[in-house]
Amino acid sequence: MLGICRGRRKFLAASLTLLFVPAFTWIYLFSGSFEDGKAVSLSPIESQPHSPHYTASNQRERESLEIRMREVEEENRALRKQLSLAQSRSPTHHRGNHSKTYSMEEGTGDSESLRAGIVAGNSSECGQQPAVEKCETIHVAIVCAGYNASRDVVTLVKSVLFHRRNPLHFHLIADAIAKQILATLFQTWMVPAVRIDFYDADELKSEVSWIPNKHYSGIYGLMKLVLTKTLPSNLERVIVLDTDITFATDIAELWAVFHKFKGQQVLGLVENQSDWYLGNLWKNHRPWPALGRGYNTGVILLLLDKLRKMKWEQMWRLTAERELMSMLSTSLADQDIFNAVIKQNPFLVYQLPCFWNVQLSDHTRSEQCYRDVSDLKVIHWNSPKKLRVKNKHVEFFRNLYLTFLEYDGNLLRRELFGCPSEADVNSENLQKQLSELDEDDLCYEFRRERFTVHRTHLYFLHYEYEPASDNTDVTLVAQLSMDRLQMLEAICKHWEGPISLALYLSDAEAQQFLRYAQGSEVLMSRRNVGYHIVYKEGQFYPVNLLRNVAMKHISTPYMFLSDIDFLPMYGLYEYLRKSVIQLDLANTKKALIVPAFETLRYRLSFPKSKAELLSMLDMGTLFTFRYHVWTKGHAPTNFAKWRTATTPYQVEWEADFEPYVVVRRDCPEYDRRFVGFGWNKVAHIMELDAQVLCCFGARLHVIF
Repeated sequence: MLGICRGRRKFLAASLTLLFVPAFTWIYLFSGSFEDGKAVSLSPIESQPHSPHYTASNQRERESLEIRMREVEEENRALRKQLSLAQSRSPTHHRGNHSKTYSMEEGTGDSESLRAGIVAGNSSECGQQPAVEKCETIHVAIVCAGYNASRDVVTLVKSVLFHRRNPLHFHLIADAIAKQILATLFQTWMVPAVRIDFYDADELKSEVSWIPNKHYSGIYGLMKLVLTKTLPSNLERVIVLDTDITFATDIAELWAVFHKFKGQQVLGLVENQSDWYLGNLWKNHRPWPALGRGYNTGVILLLLDKLRKMKWEQMWRLTAERELMSMLSTSLADQDIFNAVIKQNPFLVYQLPCFWNVQLSDHTRSEQCYRDVSDLKVIHWNSPKKLRVKNKHVEFFRNLYLTFLEYDGNLLRRELFGCPSEADVNSENLQKQLSELDEDDLCYEFRRERFTVHRTHLYFLHYEYEPASDNTDVTLVAQLSMDRLQMLEAICKHWEGPISLALYLSDAEAQQFLRYAQGSEVLMSRRNVGYHIVYKEGQFYPVNLLRNVAMKHISTPYMFLSDIDFLPMYGLYEYLRKSVIQLDLANTKKALIVPAFETLRYRLSFPKSKAELLSMLDMGTLFTFRYHVWTKGHAPTNFAKWRTATTPYQVEWEADFEPYVVVRRDCPEYDRRFVGFGWNKVAHIMELDAQVLCCFGARLHVIF
């Protein structure tokens, strides 16, 4: 293998076999007093109509003032009455959400209320907004499928966590890929007062697969229709969000809107901000039926208990079947069906103010919303172009999005003081282990590192792998940080087989890596490379933890444990697969040692055969790896014998031996107590030998 590391080029050239409480306060300020329902005069002049100072103008002012005072009195009486009613009501316990709510005002959800809310801005909501109990759990449902959507969910969750003051319960309808990624992420994120439940999206496909859908979200874009059936039967209300949502406020404000629903209102939605449902975007444009402009389903408030009583499942199915007879398919997935139902049953919807879903797709009227509302609540990137959408204020919204995209997720691990969290066995065990450490120990920081839980995002980019039929496939395993990104393209050119990489990055660096990878034709052409992000935390480089993460997530029976600054010889992948068969690695405890070499030159003609390699060794262009620095590390490989050997030969383990090996996937993990530089591979090879998991052996071969 050939690569750049510490100013040197190295490569592996051959293989050897190896044995291995909320309160409401209404403050009403006014001037003056009242007697018997009449306004008392405010000045001596006003009480003397025959005074020489009295004029017709004074009379008009007095009459105007009296009228205004009567209006204020009536308003005050109404407020006192509302307050009295609110205080006399008992708190309502919601069986599904385990919450207590107090209602002061019920909104109608009509367009008049919406316009009033827009004109007044968010400040108008402050005095009227019903409170959410301090420790009331807010339920959020998200449909997520695939690698890219999993990344989007993280940014959405970050924006929610940043502003939240309440416990959260996320209900994730996810496919197998998203579940694997997000389950690991939340398990290692360890955010207090956050609960995650998964629901198998693949099991729900049969519920909606009969609906033809042209939208880019595919079949998963229809699954919000079946949430009443999917989510727990005792869950009464939930906020449903698309993955391309960014919150700019506390989600509890949106949760409080549920208390404004009245009558048969069961859906909280924002009006669609494009002309799509008006049917005038192009000639012969024929959208699904909708009420006016229709409603956007990127943000939905669902009263699940009432929807179930209304037989929502039957309602939307009958509507969809009827409309599909003429429409043939949906264009905007679930949104078309929601709107068709609302068209027939307008009483179902409570119209949310537009700032709860500012839609940034092309050709929307969203500017009319945020032009009048200074404090936006939710940004919705509902265009396939996402951040590249056409909008003259897109830079402002993009910067808001990027703030959360690159925000350090570790900072969101903050406790909600006064709110008891559910018992977490892993967290409790971690705290117990940390408490047993001696803080006066000079090695305290090193000992503490092994208990650090690093937030991990598996399969950061799309990954595909087709298993080999002969069960001989080998995955190259390595770890790296930001300063080694330049090695990725070269390794992909030298190794055509699957690769598993653990990258130690900050949140901002992870986005830099994403941009780098998406801009590389070489990397984007490879689908069999698994990139696993381990987020930075603490002062040490967790080298062996990174190796373990990469090892755990391989899909092949064998793995080649390498380092990022080594380049494999061309053809090494196929050669190792043949060697696996020849040396019967499936049935014997062996490992293949791949001898390593290095060069001091940055420009080198890569050897294509063993003969070329030997010639370069003789000329001093190449050296056996670390020959001048750490001879003991690779001496047992016996390079003198390797030069002339024509058959496999066995070598014995010696102290400080640290070869690069091909092993079975059941190989022991690396000891994560080793951090930084030194002894990490040595300890691993020693453990392999001690467990008699491998017999060190070697084999002469030409790698090309």
